[in-house]
Amino acid sequence: MKKFLQTNSFFLGCFLFFIILGAVLLFQIEKPDSILFFSERRTPFFDAFFSYATKMGEELTYVIFLILFLFIKIRHSILIPVVGFLVTGISYVTKTFFAHNRPLVFLENMGIDKQINYVEGIELYVGPTSFPSGHTMSAFALYGLVAFLISGKKIGGVFLFVMALLIGVSRIYLVQHFFQDVYFGAIFGVGIATVLYFVQKQIKLDDTHWLNHSILDLKKKNLKNQNQKLNQNQNP
Repeated sequence: MKKFLQTNSFFLGCFLFFIILGAVLLFQIEKPDSILFFSERRTPFFDAFFSYATKMGEELTYVIFLILFLFIKIRHSILIPVVGFLVTGISYVTKTFFAHNRPLVFLENMGIDKQINYVEGIELYVGPTSFPSGHTMSAFALYGLVAFLISGKKIGGVFLFVMALLIGVSRIYLVQHFFQDVYFGAIFGVGIATVLYFVQKQIKLDDTHWLNHSILDLKKKNLKNQNQKLNQNQNP
């Protein structure tokens, strides 16, 4: 555990700061305040920016990381869809259990929905599926796991945290979630990433095992074996 904390100090340090600051905010703001804050500060640039940023926690990003890790270590690439399935399951269970209304419904019930400047082109979700934020959970689980797998890279850890955080902020900006949904979604996400990382560490494989190699290593190995067989046939 000590080594894990040391090698991931930048990602975890940023996350700890977010947790502390977020806890303070939760006690100081009302539920709609985060929505109102961004509603009063919309610009065309940020509308486009956060509309794009929110997609960075969706399926395509999982596919990209899966492919990238195939060229690094195959066993790590397998973890990418696993974290996706875990997020989907845990998100469904928690949303069903808590059954909090989405911001649009909540604001309509309060009679203040007309005060919000909505982002054009964004379809707002309705129903009791607000808590926690699935996109945020997905982002922190995926980017957190990637940060742990490439531990020791300080700039990479900060970058991955910022990416996950931007996805969380985008959910508030786009009026899909409240701050508390994002806050606890991040906690769930990092929890998933941490547990999955330690579980996979318990699976011990020899360094020569094909899962501990990249697909390029396997290709080179196959070519080498083919050349050896060819040489043996030519020189019986």
